[in-house]
Amino acid sequence: MMFRRPLTVLLTAALTGVVASGIITGAAAQTAQPTVDKNVAVLQALDKVTARVSRLEVPVGQEVEFGTLTIAVRACRSTRPEEPPESAAFLQVEDAPPAGEPKRVFSGWMFASSPAVSAMTHPVYDIWVNGCADELSPPPGAEEVAQERGRYALPGAPPPPPPLPDAKR
Repeated sequence: MMFRRPLTVLLTAALTGVVASGIITGAAAQTAQPTVDKNVAVLQALDKVTARVSRLEVPVGQEVEFGTLTIAVRACRSTRPEEPPESAAFLQVEDAPPAGEPKRVFSGWMFASSPAVSAMTHPVYDIWVNGCADELSPPPGAEEVAQERGRYALPGAPPPPPPLPDAKR
């Protein structure tokens, strides 16, 4: 005996498949945004014990240490300026406690807009991506030095002479 389904059940199943494939294709098209490779990952790091929050700027291909962690940035990408802002960095994080062997505690992409999507789980430290940059920020105080030099006509010119002492009258 042949099994027969009502026509409405067959049409509903077919339409559901078409709509679902359209949603999946549409979602993939929306998430596949063109990105631009950047040279520096801008990270925030939190030491949960001391409540110390640090801003870390790490050039792609280099490592930085924070506490017992070694954070290596392998890539940093941002969307183009005309797209909704999003930055992501591929990080590899190793923990080297003083009394133990180093072990990798995270390896993957972290997203600036959704840090919980791909978070590093560690009892003492948290790390998240703030964004990507083309170059490192100038060190603190560099702007003041540049302004100080701007007072003279030539860079590196000697300072003006000190004022003359008051003459006794």
